[in-house]
Amino acid sequence: MTKPSNYPPSSGIGDEELQADFSTPVYPSVAIRVKAMVIDAALLLLMMFLLASIFSSFEYVPDTVRLLSFIFVFFLYEPLTVSLFAGTLGHLIVGIRVKSKKNKARNLPFPLAVVRFIFKTLLGWISLLTVSSKSMAIHDQVAKSLVVFYRK
Repeated sequence: MTKPSNYPPSSGIGDEELQADFSTPVYPSVAIRVKAMVIDAALLLLMMFLLASIFSSFEYVPDTVRLLSFIFVFFLYEPLTVSLFAGTLGHLIVGIRVKSKKNKARNLPFPLAVVRFIFKTLLGWISLLTVSSKSMAIHDQVAKSLVVFYRK
Protein backbone atom coordinates (compact mmCIF):
# COMPACT_ATOMS: atom_id res chain seq x y z
CA MET A 1 0.00 0.00 0.00
CA THR A 2 1.44 3.38 -0.97
CA LYS A 3 1.32 6.20 1.52
CA PRO A 4 -0.65 9.36 0.66
CA SER A 5 1.40 12.52 0.13
CA ASN A 6 0.20 14.05 3.41
CA TYR A 7 1.13 10.93 5.38
CA PRO A 8 3.93 11.52 7.92
CA PRO A 9 7.35 9.96 7.30
CA SER A 10 8.19 6.64 8.91
CA SER A 11 9.60 6.79 12.42
CA GLY A 12 12.06 3.99 11.75
CA ILE A 13 9.86 1.28 13.23
CA GLY A 14 9.92 -1.87 11.13
CA ASP A 15 6.97 -2.70 8.89
CA GLU A 16 6.05 -5.60 11.14
CA GLU A 17 5.42 -3.22 14.07
CA LEU A 18 2.68 -0.64 14.14
CA GLN A 19 3.11 2.73 15.76
CA ALA A 20 0.10 4.08 17.62
CA ASP A 21 1.32 7.64 18.10
CA PHE A 22 -1.63 9.94 17.54
CA SER A 23 -0.10 12.96 19.33
CA THR A 24 0.32 14.75 15.99
CA PRO A 25 -2.48 13.27 13.89
CA VAL A 26 -2.59 13.49 10.12
CA TYR A 27 -6.13 13.67 8.79
CA PRO A 28 -7.20 11.77 5.66
CA SER A 29 -8.90 13.44 2.73
CA VAL A 30 -12.56 12.88 1.91
CA ALA A 31 -11.41 10.73 -1.03
CA ILE A 32 -9.59 8.33 1.33
CA ARG A 33 -12.67 8.14 3.56
CA VAL A 34 -14.89 7.45 0.55
CA LYS A 35 -12.50 4.70 -0.56
CA ALA A 36 -12.93 3.06 2.87
CA MET A 37 -16.73 3.36 2.56
CA VAL A 38 -16.70 1.71 -0.88
CA ILE A 39 -14.58 -1.16 0.46
CA ASP A 40 -16.97 -1.57 3.39
CA ALA A 41 -20.01 -1.54 1.09
CA ALA A 42 -18.43 -4.30 -1.02
CA LEU A 43 -17.63 -6.28 2.14
CA LEU A 44 -21.19 -5.90 3.42
CA LEU A 45 -22.56 -7.16 0.11
CA LEU A 46 -20.15 -10.07 0.23
CA MET A 47 -21.20 -10.90 3.80
CA MET A 48 -24.88 -10.81 2.81
CA PHE A 49 -24.18 -13.05 -0.20
CA LEU A 50 -22.28 -15.50 1.99
CA LEU A 51 -25.06 -15.53 4.59
CA ALA A 52 -27.67 -16.11 1.89
CA SER A 53 -25.58 -18.96 0.48
CA ILE A 54 -25.13 -20.53 3.89
CA PHE A 55 -28.84 -20.19 4.71
CA SER A 56 -29.87 -21.68 1.35
CA SER A 57 -27.83 -24.79 2.05
CA PHE A 58 -30.13 -25.62 4.97
CA GLU A 59 -33.66 -26.86 4.60
CA TYR A 60 -34.98 -24.54 7.29
CA VAL A 61 -33.43 -21.49 8.93
CA PRO A 62 -35.50 -19.83 11.67
CA ASP A 63 -36.55 -16.25 10.99
CA THR A 64 -34.87 -15.23 14.24
CA VAL A 65 -31.49 -16.40 12.94
CA ARG A 66 -32.02 -14.55 9.66
CA LEU A 67 -33.07 -11.39 11.52
CA LEU A 68 -30.14 -11.49 13.94
CA SER A 69 -27.72 -12.04 11.04
CA PHE A 70 -29.20 -9.06 9.20
CA ILE A 71 -28.97 -6.89 12.33
CA PHE A 72 -25.35 -7.88 12.88
CA VAL A 73 -24.27 -7.25 9.31
CA PHE A 74 -26.07 -3.96 8.81
CA PHE A 75 -26.34 -2.42 12.26
CA LEU A 76 -23.54 -3.81 14.43
CA TYR A 77 -20.65 -4.36 12.00
CA GLU A 78 -19.50 -0.74 11.98
CA PRO A 79 -20.04 0.20 15.65
CA LEU A 80 -18.40 -3.03 16.86
CA THR A 81 -15.37 -2.80 14.59
CA VAL A 82 -14.91 0.92 15.28
CA SER A 83 -15.03 0.42 19.05
CA LEU A 84 -12.92 -2.77 19.12
CA PHE A 85 -10.41 -2.20 16.30
CA ALA A 86 -10.57 1.59 15.75
CA GLY A 87 -12.14 1.11 12.35
CA THR A 88 -13.98 -1.06 9.90
CA LEU A 89 -12.16 -3.37 7.50
CA GLY A 90 -12.35 -0.58 4.92
CA HIS A 91 -10.69 1.85 7.36
CA LEU A 92 -7.99 -0.67 8.21
CA ILE A 93 -7.27 -1.43 4.54
CA VAL A 94 -6.78 2.24 3.59
CA GLY A 95 -4.78 2.93 6.75
CA ILE A 96 -7.12 5.14 8.74
CA ARG A 97 -8.49 4.77 12.25
CA VAL A 98 -11.40 6.26 14.19
CA LYS A 99 -10.24 7.55 17.56
CA SER A 100 -11.75 9.42 20.47
CA LYS A 101 -11.30 13.18 20.07
CA LYS A 102 -10.89 13.48 23.84
CA ASN A 103 -8.04 10.92 23.97
CA LYS A 104 -6.55 10.12 20.57
CA ALA A 105 -4.83 7.02 21.95
CA ARG A 106 -8.19 5.40 22.74
CA ASN A 107 -10.76 3.80 20.49
CA LEU A 108 -14.22 5.28 20.38
CA PRO A 109 -16.41 3.68 23.09
CA PHE A 110 -19.19 1.43 21.74
CA PRO A 111 -22.11 3.77 22.68
CA LEU A 112 -20.44 6.67 20.83
CA ALA A 113 -19.64 4.38 17.90
CA VAL A 114 -23.37 3.57 17.72
CA VAL A 115 -24.26 7.29 17.81
CA ARG A 116 -21.65 7.95 15.08
CA PHE A 117 -23.10 5.16 12.93
CA ILE A 118 -26.70 6.37 13.38
CA PHE A 119 -25.84 9.94 12.32
CA LYS A 120 -23.65 8.70 9.47
CA THR A 121 -26.49 6.49 8.23
CA LEU A 122 -29.21 9.13 8.60
CA LEU A 123 -27.21 11.93 6.98
CA GLY A 124 -25.50 9.85 4.30
CA TRP A 125 -23.30 11.79 1.89
CA ILE A 126 -24.33 15.13 3.43
CA SER A 127 -22.21 14.28 6.45
CA LEU A 128 -19.09 13.60 4.38
CA LEU A 129 -19.58 16.65 2.17
CA THR A 130 -19.28 18.89 5.23
CA VAL A 131 -15.90 17.60 6.43
CA SER A 132 -13.95 20.18 8.44
CA SER A 133 -10.22 20.95 8.27
CA LYS A 134 -9.56 18.26 10.88
CA SER A 135 -11.37 15.72 8.70
CA MET A 136 -14.41 15.78 10.98
CA ALA A 137 -17.72 15.00 9.32
CA ILE A 138 -20.98 15.81 11.10
CA HIS A 139 -21.18 12.27 12.49
CA ASP A 140 -17.64 12.66 13.88
CA GLN A 141 -18.51 15.95 15.53
CA VAL A 142 -21.62 14.47 17.17
CA ALA A 143 -19.73 11.39 18.42
CA LYS A 144 -16.60 13.37 19.35
CA SER A 145 -14.42 11.19 17.11
CA LEU A 146 -11.45 11.83 14.85
CA VAL A 147 -10.46 9.94 11.72
CA VAL A 148 -6.69 9.84 11.39
CA PHE A 149 -4.00 8.00 9.46
CA TYR A 150 -2.41 5.10 11.31
CA ARG A 151 1.36 5.30 11.03
CA LYS A 152 3.34 2.25 10.01
